[in-house]
Amino acid sequence: MRTRIVPLLLTVTFLFNLSPLGRGNAHSVFTPGYAAPQLAGIPAPEDVLGFVPGDDRKLASWNQVLAYFAALAKASDRVDFETLGKSTMDKPFVMATISAPENLARLSEYRRVQELLADPRKLGPPGVRDRKAAELIKRGKTIVLITCGIHSTEVGSYLSSMLIAHRLASSNEPEIQSILRNTIILLVPSLNPDGVDIVKNWYDKTLGTPYEGTDPPELYHKYTGHDNNRDWYALTQVETQITVDKIHNVWHPQIVHDIHQQGEYGSRLFLPPYMQPVEPNVPKQIVAGYTQLGNFMAREMREQGFKGITTNSTYDAWSPARAYSHYHGGVRILSETASCKIATPITVKFEQLRKGEGYDPRKESANFGPVWRGGEWHLRDITNYMTTAAFLLLRHASENRDEWLSRFYEIGKEAVRPRKKGELQGLDIVNGGANGSLLRHILGRGGVFAVFGEPLNVPKQQSGRGSLHSYVPIAQPYGAFAKALLEAQHYPDLRDSTSQPIVPYDVTAHSLSFLMGVEVLPVYGPLKYKKVLIEEESELPYYGKESRVAIYKSHVPSIDEGWTRWVLQQNGRTSPWTNMDQVVGTRKPPFFSLLDAEVRAGKLINKYESIIIPDQIPATILNGYKAGAMPREYTGGLGQAGMKALREFVEQGGTLVCLNRASNFAIKQFNLPVRDVVADLSQKEFFVPGSILRIELDTSHPLARGTTLAPRMSKESIAWVEDSPVFEIISTGSGSDRVDASNVHVIARYPPDKNPLLSGWLLGESRIRGKAALVEVTMGKGHIILFGFRPQYRGQSLATYPLFFNAISGK
Repeated sequence: MRTRIVPLLLTVTFLFNLSPLGRGNAHSVFTPGYAAPQLAGIPAPEDVLGFVPGDDRKLASWNQVLAYFAALAKASDRVDFETLGKSTMDKPFVMATISAPENLARLSEYRRVQELLADPRKLGPPGVRDRKAAELIKRGKTIVLITCGIHSTEVGSYLSSMLIAHRLASSNEPEIQSILRNTIILLVPSLNPDGVDIVKNWYDKTLGTPYEGTDPPELYHKYTGHDNNRDWYALTQVETQITVDKIHNVWHPQIVHDIHQQGEYGSRLFLPPYMQPVEPNVPKQIVAGYTQLGNFMAREMREQGFKGITTNSTYDAWSPARAYSHYHGGVRILSETASCKIATPITVKFEQLRKGEGYDPRKESANFGPVWRGGEWHLRDITNYMTTAAFLLLRHASENRDEWLSRFYEIGKEAVRPRKKGELQGLDIVNGGANGSLLRHILGRGGVFAVFGEPLNVPKQQSGRGSLHSYVPIAQPYGAFAKALLEAQHYPDLRDSTSQPIVPYDVTAHSLSFLMGVEVLPVYGPLKYKKVLIEEESELPYYGKESRVAIYKSHVPSIDEGWTRWVLQQNGRTSPWTNMDQVVGTRKPPFFSLLDAEVRAGKLINKYESIIIPDQIPATILNGYKAGAMPREYTGGLGQAGMKALREFVEQGGTLVCLNRASNFAIKQFNLPVRDVVADLSQKEFFVPGSILRIELDTSHPLARGTTLAPRMSKESIAWVEDSPVFEIISTGSGSDRVDASNVHVIARYPPDKNPLLSGWLLGESRIRGKAALVEVTMGKGHIILFGFRPQYRGQSLATYPLFFNAISGK
């Protein structure tokens, strides 16, 4: 969608008013006081939007963003603009490719260069690879992917995308000309187009009211909310799939700049290097690359007068859930700029600044400074920090083109080298039916090659002998990606000076083999196999009857509620990870959403057989938003009327399924003879920050008897544990509404004689040995099912789907 125009020999001078603190009214961030030569005829964002991105209390709609980039591509021969697909809610998912015109004319050639450097095997025998690679490096360009707006309340980045694009398209500065010659920039204005309008619509609706600047009372991604940035290895969501299929796997970028915002009261900006730990399958060249680039950006910004910058703190590089590029040859530069109230300015007092992990914003240190003394903080400050950081990154990518391409080749060269005797040669995935098929789909989408066949020399002592296998060689470009997803994680025991565990930024386990219940065996020698043609097994229905299931949907958005909707809507689709919205109308929905008002109205048994309460803080379920925090129709939670209605529903024969923290809600509100044995323990005593634990099932119970897809469940299974209760049955106490302990049945418990930890990090394992993880409580004619874990965790824990679907099916 590029229209070439003849550049006019006319220079227009813009003067920018930018203070060292990042305040000012710049169209985009140049060096303070610099008069930048501009091309005429290139539209500025305000020409289309009617305001400058970064202006207080102004947000652009997604259609306005599309209109601006279309206008820019029409006017500039430096910009291509294309639609790559459709979002979850059917909005165009777009990308702008920006470079010098002569580079845009040869994009297929530069894609081929990237492809060959990413997989040096394609360059011929080892003896000629280095020579051919050196020739390609001389010709190639640094490929930089800039991604914005994945978290839609962090509005600065999608607004900054237009400022970045305008400067690249219009400026004749020598620095910009160098960037255009030496790099190819892939700019995604938003990884979540749906959220742009969800946030803008709410912000505009509440502008000028007491609720101005609040987050919307709904998830800003239809299914995953904030977790859309936790999907970069399971690859479940449409937006993730488009980005991986159409950008990462096509262009193999050397640098990914992922632009985010963080809280208001910490540093003004985070840049890498990341704090420890680094996931062990991340190549050392990646660590060196993000360390060098992040430190350069931070140093340059400090020299320009920007304050409150931290590195080597807050964010780690452990989970591939946030870093697809780290396993595909590219450095991920996460930048996190302090927020305001969406687009509404705030005033931060110096004493309000709070310590973060690894730094104190009120004290200068080796990895933090200069100190920001507080004051007003505007959306313009955010866009100034973001755009300055982006152009410094592009400058480094341009000035160090040879180094970036050479590093990229070295990563590929190390990945494909033949493994020595005694080294891990590959991973043998024992056929796991539909789950194994889905796991292969995920690995395949991530560029991992696997051989399907019947092994001829699997040792007798290993299980899986005689069945179909998938063999994943490690010596391939993305073998480390497969290894990271298939092996157990051993998160280091990190403590501070008081022996307090240092809380990881995200979870500590990501072993899809455990989560999907698929056996994976390490292979240290050659594996002989007979190739066979196999018919892929799709993810068949676990739960297929016409539904009378409801999912409780709090007005306080719950990410787990969104994932629960996604899991149920995916159920029964013949193509793994197909978006339900693309096939809507083919059958009745597999569930209904149940809001506070409907619960409080009662008579639930007339409509539903099962009600699911997803993982959420118990007080939030009961009370919702407090009065005055949001418009009245969104406040109040279930309240006592809702509790009365739920009790009647169960007593009249309904099934109430409570997930993770919602189980503690039910225990308290229904006076159940169950207690959470870890509720009052300190983190020093018990700590499990997102890990996979071993559980033992009572397979005689209907919930553990399997499904149509998996007729038999093994006695040993897994539980995804994060902020999770652990149950103990207690004797009947006082209270007329109390349920007798004889009505409680333990379905799953942690093993009494071994450490439950399978993958991740667990402190205080002795506290939970032999304790219950899943219980059923009979109350009247109905049942309450208490899951002490998330059986549908992020759409990944297929191993425990049968337990979940059996629970809501009334088994």
